[in-house]
Order: sequence, then C-alpha cells, then structure tokens
Amino acid sequence: MKENPAAYMAENKEQWEIWTPLKAASARDALDDFRRGGLGIHPLELQEVGNVSGRTLLHLQSHMGVRTLSWARLGAQVTGVDFCAEGTETARSLAQDVAPSARFVCANVYDLPEQLEETFDVVYMSHGTLGWLPDLVGWAEVVARFVAPGGRFHLFESHPTAWLFDQRTPSRELRARYGYFSPGEPLRWQYRGLQAAPGLETDGWEYCWGHGMGSLLTSLVAAGLTLSHLREWPFVAWPMFPFLEQRDDGWWHLPDDVPSVPLSFSLMAHKPL
Repeated sequence: MKENPAAYMAENKEQWEIWTPLKAASARDALDDFRRGGLGIHPLELQEVGNVSGRTLLHLQSHMGVRTLSWARLGAQVTGVDFCAEGTETARSLAQDVAPSARFVCANVYDLPEQLEETFDVVYMSHGTLGWLPDLVGWAEVVARFVAPGGRFHLFESHPTAWLFDQRTPSRELRARYGYFSPGEPLRWQYRGLQAAPGLETDGWEYCWGHGMGSLLTSLVAAGLTLSHLREWPFVAWPMFPFLEQRDDGWWHLPDDVPSVPLSFSLMAHKPL
C-alpha cells in the first residue's frame, strides 16, 4: 500500500482519465438525448434543493456535467468541478449545446480554493462522491469556504451502513464484510470500469475511503455550517448489490424479503448570515 492519500488519489485519477472517455462513448445516445432536453436529476433531489433560478450553484465532483447542466436548465448559474480532465472536457462540450454560460473547472476538491475566489448560493454534491475523498475535515473546510453567508450545502450520497456489506455476493442477503470505523487506509478493488464501459480492460486499482456519519456531520459543523436536516432512505441511485430491484420511482431498492437498511441519505446544511 502507498504511503499517503495523495498517491492513492493520483492512481484513481489515472484510471478515471482512461475510463471516462469510454464511458462517454458508451453513453453517447443518452448524452444526445440530454442535449435535446430533460433533466438528469431525480425528482427527490429537485424537491430537496428547491428553486435555484437566479442562484449561483457550485457542483463539486461534477464528472461529465449532466447534473450540473440540469441545474443550469432550471435557471442556476452553474460551476462544475472535477479532478478528471477527460470528464471536464466532456462537460464543456456538452455545455456548448445546453448552457453555454456554464463553467467547468478541472481541479482536485482540496485544491479548489487556489482556483476559485467567489462564494455560491448553493453548493451541491451527489451519488458516489465522498468515497473518493480521504480527508473529511479538509473537505468540509472547502465546502464551507464556498457557501456564501445565508447559502446552503446539499449532499446526496450512499449511506455508510450500505458500505459494510459485500457488494459481490450472488445470494439475496446482506453479508457484513467491512468495518464501519475506517482505519485510515482505503479499501482497494480491482478496477470495475466494465460496469460502465463494456470492453474496457485495465490492470488498475481503485481506492475508496469509508466515512462514518458521525465524522461527516462533525466535520461540517466544525467548518462553520449548521445542519438543517439529515434524511435516510431505503434506496440508492445505482445497483450497488446485484440483487437490488429498480422500481418505478427510478431508485434501486432491496427486495421485500431482505431486511430494510438505509442505503442512501440526504442532508442540507447552511452558513449563518
């Protein structure tokens, strides 16, 4: 294993630079559909974030920009940030057809204060972001830095409890495999890009960090934000277990015969005036 988190993050970035253009190619039809209209945000998120028309919005870890540009379609002045150059270029290309005023910045979240000076009415993150970040304290400080006084932060993410279970078991049951309290070293998996880009072959590894709910909330509060709500949900945005069922609401649920556990959560925090 490597000596510091930066080395793990560098290897993750290397893999994402390979994987992202292949994912974009495999999703070309979906991206073309998005260009023609529609939103890449679930109605639940729209309900929780609320009206963004006329507001400035910063999307951290924006990937290829579909969610970022969805907020632009709803009237926000958006800035997306991602550490992957390929993802940033895809987002910029998409923006030319969807929202030319949208801005995309290629940067590591922790380094973003060196590239942006302004603050934003809304800071937003969603679905599969926290696990790529080794340091919650530093992350929360960056989030708080960019929330304007009176502004708010919205996070939609898979639940820490869901990451305790073996994601590759073929049986219809939840089997605890990982500890809840992170030892500091990330979990390591053989790269799984095949799920998103069939035909991709790579010998790389991906590294993800587990974060407990207590550490997450404490980091945000210590950074000067006030928690408005925390909601836990029995569904998730992708099939993280092979036996999950996608239902009419668009979310992936546990089968009825499997005990219910929280699979995702949403929170809002604000910065006092």
